[in-house]
Amino acid sequence: MPDAERTALITGASRGIGRACAIRLASLGHRVAVNYNTHQEDADEVVETIRRAGGTAIAVGGNVADRSAVEKMIAATEEALGPIEILINNAGIISDSLLMRMKDDDFDRVMDTNLKGTYYCTRLTVPGMIKQRWGRIVNVSSVVGIRGNAGQTNYSASKAAVHGFTKSLAKEVAGRNITVNAVAPGYIRTATTDVLSEKVKDTVRSWIPMARFGEPEEVAPLIVFLCSEEARYMTGDVLRVDGGMAI
Repeated sequence: MPDAERTALITGASRGIGRACAIRLASLGHRVAVNYNTHQEDADEVVETIRRAGGTAIAVGGNVADRSAVEKMIAATEEALGPIEILINNAGIISDSLLMRMKDDDFDRVMDTNLKGTYYCTRLTVPGMIKQRWGRIVNVSSVVGIRGNAGQTNYSASKAAVHGFTKSLAKEVAGRNITVNAVAPGYIRTATTDVLSEKVKDTVRSWIPMARFGEPEEVAPLIVFLCSEEARYMTGDVLRVDGGMAI
């Protein structure tokens, strides 16, 4: 039996994994809000792609690290598409540096977006899910939140914190038919990894048993599955999609 058509908000959905999730969810009949912060043209392209295929989508701007912006983003989504039943916290940034050279602002900005942004979006959508007695929350984390990575103490810390957040919230809302899971991708071919030098890419590939970067379309199916009724007995998990990197 197919899932009911629901309203999904995906943060950081203008490119990469978020984009792949938006298109896949829309193909299943869900109404999708494509959040962006700085890449409006890319978000509009995702919306147009979905609409051309017969789906329903809108673009909603907003910096997830700003609570007032999140409030406006959620209000715009619910006014256009109805109560949010699926939340994918995908928005994230990096600002890499060895700890001895890291500036306080580099640490704060990463934590504000990756952790506090996840908190704001979830905190402001969970009450509606509780009222409806149904919800799916997927937090997009990273394999470095499991294994760490030199030069990414801020990023690794933010993603490890998301894992703790995921497990704790899963316990709080499980009785209301709401699941909360995290997906921890490894190195996925996105705009973030495209800027790496070939030398760095070769080094990273040497860490991965499959010896290649993943594709956003190889991560999205798992995230979308966790948003489905079929995944109703899975909660509090952190699932890797990393080509074996964290084995």
